[in-house]
Amino acid sequence: MSEHTASGGARKPPQVLLTGFPGFLGSALVERLLERGDGPIACLIQPKYRALAEKRVTELAGGDDAIRLYEGDITEPGIGLDDGTLEALESVAALYHLAAIYDLAVDPEPAEAVNVRGTEHVLDVAEALEADRFHYVSTCYVSGRYDGVFTEDHLEEGQSFNNHYERTKYEAEVAVQERLADGLSATIYRPAIVVGDSETGEADKYDGPYYLIRLLLAQPAACSIMTSLPGGADSELNVVPRDFVIDAIAHLSGREDTVGEVYQLCDPSPLSVPTVIETVGDAMGHRVVSIPGSKPLTKRLLGTLAARGWPAEPATLDYFDHPTRYACPNTQRALAGTGLECPPFESYVDALVAFVRDNPAVGDEAMS
Repeated sequence: MSEHTASGGARKPPQVLLTGFPGFLGSALVERLLERGDGPIACLIQPKYRALAEKRVTELAGGDDAIRLYEGDITEPGIGLDDGTLEALESVAALYHLAAIYDLAVDPEPAEAVNVRGTEHVLDVAEALEADRFHYVSTCYVSGRYDGVFTEDHLEEGQSFNNHYERTKYEAEVAVQERLADGLSATIYRPAIVVGDSETGEADKYDGPYYLIRLLLAQPAACSIMTSLPGGADSELNVVPRDFVIDAIAHLSGREDTVGEVYQLCDPSPLSVPTVIETVGDAMGHRVVSIPGSKPLTKRLLGTLAARGWPAEPATLDYFDHPTRYACPNTQRALAGTGLECPPFESYVDALVAFVRDNPAVGDEAMS
């Protein structure tokens, strides 16, 4: 059955299907895809996020019909869409899968339902719709605690994992790579730790490195206390701003030669953990004193602080002695000559800190 606009003209069918809207990365990517003329875009949303999704649609497309919302759920077969709706989406040429639970302290069942089974359901839909391209946003941290340099060629290395988020994202990428090996035209993007915009500092969720920023801001500027872990001096904290991640995905997804490839969207020259702490302290004008401590004791302390309302998350401590270093030779080759590169953390840390100071009400709750 053909669709028509209110004026009676033919309604152009959706060309793109995207999960993860109205999330932070998903919203930015939708805006970029519309700019290059890839619409209309069908966005799968959960009913509980409809009000926020409609607000984002208005901000991105006004009264235009370029973004269409479909209520569904990736944890269900057929991503929660009925046969008629799936039939209406047969025009989709590209499917972007961003939806996931990003929560370092997530319990195993929701992580498996969304990150693993959800990805399998989206893959099934991509094949049922016979989409020309499948774009999957994974994470560098499929590495788990791999001891060494982890590149785009690595995945199944017998690694252990810091948490259920890492483990389930790893299992999800394994599923994508298996379909890719069976002939699915897919491209995989692995961002490192994503923070706010490098120009404005804008973020919609304070997790990961933001616990460090907020914990330091909650202490006196004259003396802010942090704990240094054994081995932490040799660990790197690989952070990337949202605009670089979106710029890279938008560029790489528009090229035919990226089919079948994996791209790690990481900082090729990241700072060590102690240098990140020092850099954040300098940006906020705090004198930071690092006191050596054991990991189990520090985790208990962070748990106590969190229970008392402090901005603390024990799970973040695993990244202060993380043994993995990330390299992105495939990404660097693909982006050579484009002007797209990850900016150094020092160049935008001021914007991140200023945004947190000006927006204390932003929370750390994951969309799920």
